[in-house]
Amino acid sequence: MSDFNRFGVMLDMSRNAVMKVDELKKFMIIIKKMGYNAVGLYLEDTYEIDGEPFFGYLRGRYSAAEIREIDQFAKQNGIELIPYIQTLAHLNNLTKHSVYNDIFDIEDVLLIDEPKTYELIDKMLDFCSKNFSSRTINIGMDEAFNVGRGKYLTKYGYKDRYEILIRHLNKVVELVNKHGLKANMWSDMFFRIACGGDYYVATDIPEEVRALVPKEIGLEYWDYYHKDKRVYDGMFKAHSKFDREVSYAGGAWCWHGFAPLARQSLNTMKPAMQSVKENGVKNVMITMWGDGGHECSFYSLLHVLYAIRKYADGVFDQTTINKEFNQLFSLNFDDFMLLDLPNVFASGAVEEPENPCRVLLYQDLFMGYLDQNKQNRGQIFYGEYKEKIEKAIKNAGDYGYIFDFYQKLCAVLEIKAELGTKIRSAYKAKDTAKLKGYLADILELIERVKAFHQSFSYLWHKENKAHGFEIHDARLGGLIMRLTTCHDRLNAYLLKKLDKIEELEETILAYDDGTTLRHHSYGDIISMNRY
Repeated sequence: MSDFNRFGVMLDMSRNAVMKVDELKKFMIIIKKMGYNAVGLYLEDTYEIDGEPFFGYLRGRYSAAEIREIDQFAKQNGIELIPYIQTLAHLNNLTKHSVYNDIFDIEDVLLIDEPKTYELIDKMLDFCSKNFSSRTINIGMDEAFNVGRGKYLTKYGYKDRYEILIRHLNKVVELVNKHGLKANMWSDMFFRIACGGDYYVATDIPEEVRALVPKEIGLEYWDYYHKDKRVYDGMFKAHSKFDREVSYAGGAWCWHGFAPLARQSLNTMKPAMQSVKENGVKNVMITMWGDGGHECSFYSLLHVLYAIRKYADGVFDQTTINKEFNQLFSLNFDDFMLLDLPNVFASGAVEEPENPCRVLLYQDLFMGYLDQNKQNRGQIFYGEYKEKIEKAIKNAGDYGYIFDFYQKLCAVLEIKAELGTKIRSAYKAKDTAKLKGYLADILELIERVKAFHQSFSYLWHKENKAHGFEIHDARLGGLIMRLTTCHDRLNAYLLKKLDKIEELEETILAYDDGTTLRHHSYGDIISMNRY
């Protein structure tokens, strides 16, 4: 650890999954063995605040006692537990409660200069100061794209966005200081305002802006996208001109759907760690986000976390890394790499990360608007993947349940990935024999979705508090009901009770560039209609 003061993992506890206390302890022990010495807990509203009953309401929020228990365990094991909170944007869930109407500017962005805003932030910082022993805190402030453009604009008129951002930052830092904490913030908004919304442009932020940033604040540069070391080098150089402490946040990709993106993680973090070393960065955090409802277990990327830590130590030989991982954990690195397979086309991966397993699971059987894109891209061998992952279960040790989850996902997609296209083709050709056969396929598919749901439920409730899984019950339950409807309508058509199936009369067009199979939004995947 001599090259780093802090080298940690940040776990997203705000996208429905709040990890059980005992599971979090287990995870900390595992990464400690790898050489990590810090854990960040990303907490939007998933912690309790005195006098704020709707803050984290029905979200599985951590109690003060739970945080203190986790913190004490971390401390005993040489791990610094650090709160990552939000003090400007990303507080989506609070917008559901009318008691917070007065503190929002637009979308999920807090209303700057509103006294009630700072009263709530004061309470957030009070909780963190009292229950985390670390004096370091990340105060967020990322991706506030429309800050100053909603209620603020109506109340105060147009103001320079740097001006209001820095005024807000100074007010928050004043509160941070009041509670005896030292703050880092995500750095992107300084660059986005300067570059028309872009972040990864190694531009010179105006000197008059840099001078106004509080001296106490540290900047955390986050980037898990680039495979060219020069991008990281340029961004570190641009950050250095702030003359503030600069830390780096990379990523182990577990936020792009059900399957991890280990290859994407390794291909981006290798040059990132080279740049980190060369630029003398002392504090590193590897983020593990949970976008989309947290569909991917943190444990599915243990091998990636190990490899990233080795890269940071200057070890890049993959054979050596694989061997040492296998010896340290009695697990097979290559077996864990199989968990990427649900997203891998026969033709290989494209440059941009994709999540076809999520798209193909949830898109409509009769109105799969990405079916044409799927045909343009070619096959994904889900039957073969199912067998490979199933064989690996016996060597997965305590993580066999995760491999079972992916085996059952592949079993679902073995049928569903192509079934919509097949049904549409047979319908257009008026091939009733094939259509009758597809009725049986739909029934088998429903049973496989039920088995997948059961495996997912086991995984979730083993690792996380129960809150949040109702979303997956609704999604997968909705999928089962829609498949049932499609079965019944197809059967009615074959029995001549329907003269046509309206959805199948439509022609599926190529979407976007005609090859993309990538989507974050569940609602946008399932239908072109409003939800």
